Amino acid sequence: MKATGKEHEQNGRPLGLRERKKLRTRQALIDTALEQFTEHGFDRVTLDALCETVEVSKRTFFRTFGSKEDVALAPTHDMWTSFLTELETADPAASGDRSAFALLRDTLLATIERMAAADGDWARRVRRSRRLAEHAPSIDAHGLAFCDRTSAAAVDLVRRRFELDGGRNAQEGLLLRLAVDILVAAFHQALDQWVADPAEPDAAGLVSAVQDTCAAVPASLSLGVTAR
Repeated sequence: MKATGKEHEQNGRPLGLRERKKLRTRQALIDTALEQFTEHGFDRVTLDALCETVEVSKRTFFRTFGSKEDVALAPTHDMWTSFLTELETADPAASGDRSAFALLRDTLLATIERMAAADGDWARRVRRSRRLAEHAPSIDAHGLAFCDRTSAAAVDLVRRRFELDGGRNAQEGLLLRLAVDILVAAFHQALDQWVADPAEPDAAGLVSAVQDTCAAVPASLSLGVTAR
């Protein structure tokens, strides 16, 4: 992990020595796991081998991650966790007359930029993680379960903190969940395009890809079809 000067604080508050050590251990596990999984294959790297390389006990590992899949997906999981924090702390008055989708999109874009600013290697880790998931079904399945929980949490946050046009009813919840799911789908399309790009990975490229896929959403919903 490159020192950024921000590893000594979290959410704007200073971290104590113990918290900084935990963060360093966590990052060492992520970096080592991504490196070994990429080099040897996800299924061939045992948890014992990973812990031995990082020089931590399995107990320490399970205090930090629930499984090998969790550590492999940590870069994007951290992004979505930060996305929820952004929604939790956003000023409702600043949302203006934006649609719910625009609010979610702008929050995601701000989150990506914040993640990259806090850690210059984050984009590289995201790409490596995504490439692993493409070849390990268990990683992809684990990510889908996390995504569903995060989407539900985003819906709850927005309904609690923002006033929506539809009022407090079941239809409002359905529409909002669809907006969240569309955002997630747009992000995954952008992520796949960005990962496939041979250029050096950077957050600016990911932001641009997300902007493009989100901008394509209205056209995709109105795309006409005719019989051949």
